[in-house]
Amino acid sequence: MSVVLLGLSHKTAPIELRELFAIAEQRLADALTTLVSHEPLNGGLIISTCNRVEVIASTQRPTHDAVSALNRFVREFHGFRSEDIDRHTYVHSELDAVRHIFRVTASLDSMVVGEPQITGQVKDAFQKAQQAGTVGSELSRVMSRAFAVAKRVRNETAIGQSAVSISYVAVELARKVFDRLDGSTVMLVGAGEMSELAARHLRNVGASRVLVANRTLENANRLASEMGGEALPFTDFEKRLHEADIVICSTEASHYLIGSDNVRHALSARRNRPILFIDISVPRNIDPSISGLDNVFLFDIDDLENVVSFNRTEREREALRAEAIVDSEVKRFADSLAEGDVNEIIGAFRREVGLMVELELNRSRKRLGPLTNDQEEAVRALVNSIVSRLTLPVIKQLRDGDEGFSRYIEEWRELYHRSDKGR
Repeated sequence: MSVVLLGLSHKTAPIELRELFAIAEQRLADALTTLVSHEPLNGGLIISTCNRVEVIASTQRPTHDAVSALNRFVREFHGFRSEDIDRHTYVHSELDAVRHIFRVTASLDSMVVGEPQITGQVKDAFQKAQQAGTVGSELSRVMSRAFAVAKRVRNETAIGQSAVSISYVAVELARKVFDRLDGSTVMLVGAGEMSELAARHLRNVGASRVLVANRTLENANRLASEMGGEALPFTDFEKRLHEADIVICSTEASHYLIGSDNVRHALSARRNRPILFIDISVPRNIDPSISGLDNVFLFDIDDLENVVSFNRTEREREALRAEAIVDSEVKRFADSLAEGDVNEIIGAFRREVGLMVELELNRSRKRLGPLTNDQEEAVRALVNSIVSRLTLPVIKQLRDGDEGFSRYIEEWRELYHRSDKGR
């Protein structure tokens, strides 16, 4: 069994080409059926995300034939010319393809190393190929192992534990300030993209209420509606500052919108319960002097970037451990393939010898005459003993992996396995 893969990703191709290469969900079943119709491919799946498109197939034929088939599929299905895509695509085969699949599934080849979404995307691609009936036993074996490797990487390393985006860092900081986020209130002052993402993440981990203040009330209403929150006129956010546990500020104002007096009044109304302020604005919109007040926690964009940079370094360190896990799993997979090959040959060899002995026994039946049940059992035991004695030395050589003997494994397979299929 060989695995071949042709793909492009954020590392090799611009978004303009990835868009053309992508396969929409409604066309995926047709694409999979078309893929496996190309000789000599006998199984296939397609991973299509915003950052990568990879076409994976299995074959029993030489890998260069299979790679040619993948190229034909891509060109015919998308109408590309070779010069359009060759310099942007990559090709992997056999164990190199297995290694690549393991790394992708474990999020070691992602734009953000350790991000968890890719594992789910690969599982979804695998399930769709199963539904289309294009996977086959060979790819099922590879993908099952890939998911096990991803789980092992997630469990044995901290590759996904440190936030590496501004919006996730906001959540991380909030968790450090508050014992629990359940029931907390988030106020957005301005509706910038990063602050919106941070609010969504906070909502997902327990924040129950979102207040949105924006100079354009229409935008505030839209965002509040999407998050099940409340829109505020921009002029009212100061009066309601005390309601917020977490305040995320992201506007284009050129001056401070929140100062010491605002925060003192809010703290008094809150009976000094803590408030976390996150200022993503440039220039800053929150007076840095408020960080001197008790029960106030303030982080600006540089603070967040420093956390992201530190966490990214931590992930890179953990990624080295994850790569070692992938290396060991690729070797383990290769060993299991080799063991399967040997077991297949041994089984075919034993059956062939057994059939030869059985044939000789049947030729001698007339001379033996009628046999009692006890005599028949004794003959059967003798046949099994002869087969075992004849095959044991060969099986031992195969099991031991003798270097000189292993050169003949393919010849044994060809001779005995072919004979076995022909019966």
